[in-house]
Amino acid sequence: MRVCTDAGWTKREECVRDPTGRTPPHGDPKGDPKAVRRRQNRVAGIATIGGFLFGYDTGVISGALIYISSDLHLDATEQSVVVSCLLLGAAFGGTFAGRVSDTAGRRRVINWAAVLFLIGTAGSALATSMEVMVAARIVLGLGVGAVSAVVPLYIGEIAPLSRRGRLVNQNEIMLVTGQLAASVVNAAIAGVSEDDQVWRWMLGVALIPAIGLFVGSRFLPESPRWLVSHRQFDEADRTLHSLREPQAAQEEYGHILDVSRAHRHDARMKPRRYLTIRWVRHLVVVGIGVSLCQQLAGVNAVVYYAPTLLSRTGLSANASVTSEIAVGGMGVVATLVGMYLVSRVDRRPMLMTGQIGAAAAHLLIVALITVLSGTVMSVSVLGAMVIFIFFQQCFISTVTWLTLSELFPMRVRGFAMGLSVFFQWTANLVVSLAFPNVIERYGPQAAFGSFVVLSLLGFAFTRWVLPETRRESLEDLERRLKARFS
Repeated sequence: MRVCTDAGWTKREECVRDPTGRTPPHGDPKGDPKAVRRRQNRVAGIATIGGFLFGYDTGVISGALIYISSDLHLDATEQSVVVSCLLLGAAFGGTFAGRVSDTAGRRRVINWAAVLFLIGTAGSALATSMEVMVAARIVLGLGVGAVSAVVPLYIGEIAPLSRRGRLVNQNEIMLVTGQLAASVVNAAIAGVSEDDQVWRWMLGVALIPAIGLFVGSRFLPESPRWLVSHRQFDEADRTLHSLREPQAAQEEYGHILDVSRAHRHDARMKPRRYLTIRWVRHLVVVGIGVSLCQQLAGVNAVVYYAPTLLSRTGLSANASVTSEIAVGGMGVVATLVGMYLVSRVDRRPMLMTGQIGAAAAHLLIVALITVLSGTVMSVSVLGAMVIFIFFQQCFISTVTWLTLSELFPMRVRGFAMGLSVFFQWTANLVVSLAFPNVIERYGPQAAFGSFVVLSLLGFAFTRWVLPETRRESLEDLERRLKARFS
C-alpha cells in the first residue's frame, strides 16, 4: 500500500494517507473529540429533520382523517385511498431516490426531498377535493420515500463505528417524535375548534420543518464513502477529517480506499447488473425480507387507523384523536430504550424479541375485542396498542432501519436500499388498503389475527436467514458477507 502526499497524488485509489501523520490532515488539526462529536451531532440533526417529516406526515393523517372525511364527504374506500396514496408515492420515491443517490449524491437527494415536502404539504393543506388531496399526498409520498431510503444510508456512511447505532437511530427518534408531534398538534387543534376545516392546519404545520430541512440540507457535507466511489478523494478526505479525530480519519480513509480499489473492475457496472452477482443478490433479498417483516407486523395499521378504530368502539372523535398521544408517546419512549440497547445488544436478538412481543400484543387485542365491550374495551384495546408500539419501536423499527443502512455493499447501497424501501412501502400500501376493509367485512379479530401470524413468520425469517451486522465497520462487514454468501 503506497503512502501519499498532497503533491503528485495521481493513482489515488491505490494509496492512503501517511498513517504516521506526516501528511497534514484536512479539517481540525487538533482533532478535539468534543468538537468532532458536535459536528457529527449537527450533521445527523439536520439530516434527521427528514425523519421528523417522515413521522409527522405519516402520523398526522390518522387524526386529520376524521375531519377530512366529514369535510370532503369520503366513504370508507375513499378514506383508504387518501391514506394510501402517500404510500404509493413513497414506494416509488424510495426506489428512485435510492438509485439517484448513487449517482447524484446523498446530500443532493435530501435537499430535493425537502422541495417535495414543501410542495406536497402546501397542496394537501389547501386541497378542495379528493382528487387534489390525492395528487398532493402522492408528491408528499415521494419526499417521504426519498428520506426513508437516503437519510439512514447517509448517516450510516458519515457515522463512526462506535456511534453508528446511536446516530442512525437518531433518525428513528425523530420519526417517532414526528408522529408524536402530529398527535399533539391534532389534539391541540381539535380542542380549539370543532370546525371541519381544522384538518388544514393539522397538515399545514409540516411546512415549518420542511423549510428547516431545505435550508439545513444545503450545508450538509457529502458522504465520504460516496465521494471516494466517485473519485472525489480530496473532498472525501476533508469530510472525514472534519468528522473524525485525525488518526481515526486516516485509518478509516484507508479502509474505504481498500474496498474501492477491490471493486475497480466493476465500478462502471449498472446497479441492476449487480443482481447477477450471487452474494449481492442474496443480501438484496435479505434486505427486502427485513423491510417486509417491519411492515407486516402491522405498525402502520395501528398508527394510521387507531383513532378511527377506537371511535368505532364508542369513543368520541376528540377522545379518539387524543388517544394518539398515548401511542405516539410510547413510540418515543420505546425508541429511546431501543437506542440504548442497540449499542449493547446484537441486531438479531433484538429483532426476534420485538417480533414475539408484537405477535403477543396483537393476540391480546383479539382477545380484548372478543371478550369486552363498550368503554372498557376501548381503553383496554388502547393499552394493548401501546404495548404493541413498545415492541415495534424499541426492537423492530430500531433494528430494521439500522440493519438496512449496514447490510449492502457500497457500490450498490443506494440502489439496494431503494429496492428494499420500495417493497416496504408497497407492503405498507397493501396493509393500509386492506386493513379497514378487512375490519368492515370480517371484523377486527381477523385483521389483528393476521398480524399475529405475520409477526411469527417474521421471527422465523430473522432466526434462520438474517445475518448479524453489529460490531464491524461497513467495509469489514462487506468483506465478511461477501465471503459468506459468494
